[in-house]
Amino acid sequence: MLLTPGPTAVPEPVRRAMAREQPNPDVEKRFRVRYEDLTEKLAEVYDADHDVVVPGGEGILGLEAAIASLVEPGDRVLCISNGLYGNGFADFVETYGGEPTLVGVEHTEALDVDAVEAVLERSEEMGEPFKLATMVHCETPTGTLTNLDPVLDALDDHGVLSVVDAVSSLGGTPVPTERIDVCLGGSQKCFSAPPGLTTAAISDEAWSAMEARDPPSLYTNFLPWRDVSEEFPYTHLAANVAALDAAVDLLLEEGLDAVYGRHVAAAELCRKRGEEMGLELFADGARPSPTVTAFHVPGRASELQRTLAEEHDVTLSTGLGDLADDIIRVGHMGYGADIEKVDRAMDALEATLS
Repeated sequence: MLLTPGPTAVPEPVRRAMAREQPNPDVEKRFRVRYEDLTEKLAEVYDADHDVVVPGGEGILGLEAAIASLVEPGDRVLCISNGLYGNGFADFVETYGGEPTLVGVEHTEALDVDAVEAVLERSEEMGEPFKLATMVHCETPTGTLTNLDPVLDALDDHGVLSVVDAVSSLGGTPVPTERIDVCLGGSQKCFSAPPGLTTAAISDEAWSAMEARDPPSLYTNFLPWRDVSEEFPYTHLAANVAALDAAVDLLLEEGLDAVYGRHVAAAELCRKRGEEMGLELFADGARPSPTVTAFHVPGRASELQRTLAEEHDVTLSTGLGDLADDIIRVGHMGYGADIEKVDRAMDALEATLS
């Protein structure tokens, strides 16, 4: 049983959709119809009056493409971070010649909105305003969900574009997409489709900034996806599009409120069981994510992961980077946001710890 925070297990209807004979995405109209239908369904999930595009490429493509599409050499970018992926945005900014300013806190802490506001005000006083700001909604490595609204308020006040990595939250919990200029998702997390597709909801303001930038790249560039009525920028991943289309159908058939409630219930059960075992959340005091729980098991994560897989046929994830052996993560997202599955995984974890 796979209960990792992505890629998630893929339900049977999605596997069947991917296995069928697919239309040629370069020449057959029925592929274009499917793609357009998919973007319309995703717009319901995003719940925003933005254009939705679905490029071919794993979710990290979206993070890099957002920066490549918006950041010119010398542009100042505010990178707001409380974790690994938040820090990673700064690396992309440097890659494309931008000048990142990192406002970060420890992995276990919530974002410091006052610090963000202070940096924004100081940049304006110096006559060096930020073009855009980046942040992460769900920091998967530590199981924390950020309340974006106070930061988005500050960015709105200062006229700064927002780029948000919602890869591990979109489809599992509400995301304030209407307030976000570029909101990024991925097929392999809460949608429970195979890895391979990026999703992005892009505001008119962000499109205008991209057109002014006129990015030189093709693959890491959202602009060619704005209008695909005549052709796609490159041969699309037809089977992956079919799979994501089927996955979004399942989500919408269930109803978004029911989906979000299912994620909350699975998360609450996971943490209750963990507390009963004496496990502590890694990010104590930070807002826990309804899509993933990170337990603090200093020096034991790899051993626990191995034993769970070998003796109980349950696959969980460890931490990442410096925390690789200190965190064990339960991914209750998408197809894995299920009470019975979480209960079974926690039974196995309890037996392994005893």
